[in-house]
Amino acid sequence: MSVERIIDQHEGFRSSIIIRAGFEISYDCPQPTPMLLMLSPHSSRLSDIMATQRIDFFPTMSQQTYHDSFGNFCTRIVAPQGPLVIASSFNLRDSGQPDPQYPQAMQHPVDLLPDAMLLYLLGSRYCDTDKLMEIAWSRFGHLPPGWGLVQAVCDFTHRHIVFGYEHASATRSASEAYAEQRGVCRDYAHLAITLCRCLNIPARYCTGWLGDIGVLPPHGPMDFAAWFEVWLGDRWHSFDARNNTPRIGRILMARGRDATDVALVTTFGTCTMTGFRVVTDEVEPGEILPY
Repeated sequence: MSVERIIDQHEGFRSSIIIRAGFEISYDCPQPTPMLLMLSPHSSRLSDIMATQRIDFFPTMSQQTYHDSFGNFCTRIVAPQGPLVIASSFNLRDSGQPDPQYPQAMQHPVDLLPDAMLLYLLGSRYCDTDKLMEIAWSRFGHLPPGWGLVQAVCDFTHRHIVFGYEHASATRSASEAYAEQRGVCRDYAHLAITLCRCLNIPARYCTGWLGDIGVLPPHGPMDFAAWFEVWLGDRWHSFDARNNTPRIGRILMARGRDATDVALVTTFGTCTMTGFRVVTDEVEPGEILPY
């Protein structure tokens, strides 16, 4: 879908929009279970939140928070034995604009990249660059470097993988997604990231909220989304191989090398997820509800 189409659907945009975002996740724990949560908006979006965002726990319990090495906001708890509900809801101001496009953004040679970018050229748990290096160069090596090369990777990944929640796998790597040609948004992101890294483009994994703002119905069930960022020119730029079109209202939650670094909930013990609901809706100012 083109940027123009999104603009038409969204009636030319207002100066900004308000998004209500949140979630409710339920577990059943057969024993007290330490958990690491990454369920808060990224620090880069804190100034857009209209009131302090908090995570509520039922039953109530103590929590500890910290920022990890990627700048992600993390919460530590010990879930008690029995049922647990983790919930949050907040309002956030957004520009109402689709993802920015910079087709002239240039790709730097590896030897001219900032030191901090080199990490995002390396293989990682789900981005097995060693298995896709030859494929990446055979498919894309003839293209000029830069924005157009990343878009070509997105176009290919978007066509190559068939989306379906029934295809979800917590252990699928990028090379396996390439071979199986099926998956969910994390698989699109992992494959595109891996191909970019093979082509010497620093790339990192992102997760967060992405509603259907500016998209014609029918809309699917809300879920957290995965996309990726690449370093071109002097900044990071968002790309989305799953949707493969600029989108409105992307709310970053966490960044990392791949899904390992941004797991929503990491449990240090056996427990069962019993409920999962995500909310991401545009609201009018008069519709804003108290927290």
